[in-house]
Amino acid sequence: MKRPTIHDVAAAAGVSRGTVSRLLNGDKYVSPAARVAIERAISETGYVVNRAARSLVTQRTGSIAMVLSEPHEKLFEDPNYSTLIRVAIRMLAERDMSLVMMLAGDEGDRERVVRYVRGGHADGVLLVSTHAGDPLVEALGSGPPAVSCGAVIGHENVIPYAAADERLGARQMTEYFVSQGRKRIAMITGPMDTPGGIQRLEGFAEVLGRKATTKLIAHGDWTQASGERAMTELLERVPDLDAVFVASDLMASGALAALRAAGRRVPDDVAVGGFDDSSVALSTHPPLTTIRQPLAEMAQETIRLLLALIDGAKHVDPVILPTELVVRESA
Repeated sequence: MKRPTIHDVAAAAGVSRGTVSRLLNGDKYVSPAARVAIERAISETGYVVNRAARSLVTQRTGSIAMVLSEPHEKLFEDPNYSTLIRVAIRMLAERDMSLVMMLAGDEGDRERVVRYVRGGHADGVLLVSTHAGDPLVEALGSGPPAVSCGAVIGHENVIPYAAADERLGARQMTEYFVSQGRKRIAMITGPMDTPGGIQRLEGFAEVLGRKATTKLIAHGDWTQASGERAMTELLERVPDLDAVFVASDLMASGALAALRAAGRRVPDDVAVGGFDDSSVALSTHPPLTTIRQPLAEMAQETIRLLLALIDGAKHVDPVILPTELVVRESA
């Protein structure tokens, strides 16, 4: 069968082709009666908008590029990313827009992202897990609007963002450990070139003060394996530690594995706290006490900021959302 055209829609609706075109391109000056007739005709004819043709008129692609600055394997390991993707797809669908997922974990990936975005294939860019000094940020500077889920270090006043209050969450967990009578509280941080790595450590140190010595701090990279390595390192350095705040649930699951291997009981010998309140927190043994960051709301706010910029806003303010302590059996 011949594919229905805009002319077929116009004939079925009893209006001009120009009226149909104006409606499809978002023109507000179409009468309610004509709008109803055109929408009915689109349904009856099975007409599908030709995005390539529309983009020539609107100078819009109808798509957003979500750029994750991590190795490929992290996309499938960390459940936080699936939440961001799911929320973004749902919100963009309400605007008849698509999400293009792109990875920028190495130089080759970054070059492909820059070519794609600066080639005019996306109306905006959503940055995820961007590290300090990432050359991708500068390379995208003259392209379409960009926002970030979490601040981009060094570009906080340039790239709008939505984020959880990282320091608040770290303080909540550390204060909880202190209130439980824990004396030797250690921490496993995230990467120190990310806001989550830096600010969660700062919140931890704000509560413990001089007790937050380097001996009690080990570093991870958000992966489960790094949490296990860091916990093993801490046990060797500080065998009498009785609590550990781990900067992500996924790393905390690795820390729990290291504690089991060392014969330490949780929480009797060592209390363990995570950060995120992801699906991982409920699957560990024991279930994980953690900090809930409102990830779905962060994703919603990030997309909202980006759509505002695409629609012509000159400035949008960053959004900082509160965290919440969730107590389970690990602490």
